[in-house]
Amino acid sequence: MRVLIAEAAHERYAALLRQQAPELGVFSSADPVELASHAAGCSVWLGQPDLLAPLLHQGLPPQWLQSTWAGITPLLAKGLPTDYTLTRAVGIFGQVMAEYVLCHVLAHERELLVRLAAQVEQRWDNRQPHSLIGRTVLIVGAGDIGLSVAQFLAPFGIRLLGIASHPRPLAPFTQVSGLDDLPCLVGEADYMINLLPDTACTRDIYDAELFARCKPSALFINAGRGVAVVDADLVTALERGQLAGAVIDVCRKEPLPAGHPFWQAPRLLLTGHSAAPTDPRLLVQLFVDNLARWRGGDALRGRIDFVRGY
Repeated sequence: MRVLIAEAAHERYAALLRQQAPELGVFSSADPVELASHAAGCSVWLGQPDLLAPLLHQGLPPQWLQSTWAGITPLLAKGLPTDYTLTRAVGIFGQVMAEYVLCHVLAHERELLVRLAAQVEQRWDNRQPHSLIGRTVLIVGAGDIGLSVAQFLAPFGIRLLGIASHPRPLAPFTQVSGLDDLPCLVGEADYMINLLPDTACTRDIYDAELFARCKPSALFINAGRGVAVVDADLVTALERGQLAGAVIDVCRKEPLPAGHPFWQAPRLLLTGHSAAPTDPRLLVQLFVDNLARWRGGDALRGRIDFVRGY
């Protein structure tokens, strides 16, 4: 069996895969021309959606494609084939995303940036901090990653609310509601964390009407998808004091263009799509596990339903 690896760090992925599955034939590259010349001879693809989507455009679908990203939006573009098995990266981002969220929740609770500004101004700031105990965190996207974030936050005595595709009991959440209930819950949140995938139902949901329902003391963290947020509405909400702040990891266009309002928005921190980078070691372990399942005819982890888009 031949595996095509399309990755910026393709040499690292190839070395790890050869260690764990030496029986495989492996071709790896980040060059579009080289990838296209080898794609037809490889029944299994592993790599970045943005490098693999052009191969699908050329009519070269594999039998199975394992994405190295949690998001697979480029592979769902209109006109691309869907007659193959597609899996996304799952089970490897939970802790690193939870660390990112906890970092910014604690920084906000302890007013870290405000104290840094006071230091720059040589102004003594001895205001007393609050604790996370009793705070309410709303995790919008209570899937694999959202659950890991909730489990990470639970020991701090936080009240955890979740939003998912459908309501269900799920510890350690106090409740998990459907997406239609988001407007009713945002007013309870001290921290609103978006981890939703990019689907037709999740675009532009963070708009002026929703931000108007938020606590003025709330922090909004977007580590899901940039298209979930109406950019101008978020900037206006910050300018009007409808939110205490925002931490934005993902944007509609990346890198964020010069002159975009986010660069100058008050109390908005950009983190440059760094919340949860892929660890090649964990991804290759996932791929090898899925390969065994694929060979055995078992259900694959992270399999995409092309109709739902996730």
